[in-house]
Amino acid sequence: MRDQDQDQDGRPRRRGRGELEAQVLAALRRAERPVAAAWVREWLGGGLAHTTVVTILSRLHAKGAVTRERAGRAFVWTPAADRARLAARRMCQVLEGEPDREAVLAGFAAALSSADARLLRGLLGPAAPREPRGAR
Repeated sequence: MRDQDQDQDGRPRRRGRGELEAQVLAALRRAERPVAAAWVREWLGGGLAHTTVVTILSRLHAKGAVTRERAGRAFVWTPAADRARLAARRMCQVLEGEPDREAVLAGFAAALSSADARLLRGLLGPAAPREPRGAR
């Protein structure tokens, strides 16, 4: 059986976009306390350079997905929120980056299953009257 980090020819496998960040976040969620980059690297299997792990942690910190605090000359890291809140944060970031928010939200709502649409309606509460488009 081949290593999961290698392709069929034994070369290192390229990870998909965001895959390494997701793996690092999973490692932090498994930790019972704030941990150093070395712990994350070991949990991931040690095949990555220490600097790669620190770079990923720093990117996650810049995105607000993890927090860090000084521990001697290094940092210890912890997830900033649970999975649901991180997913909601990513959804809001996508929405904020789009000029036509109404179209994005309409497309999102149309893509929901009927069960998810009911759930969302329940979370939003009683519908407020809609402003006519351009009334703002």
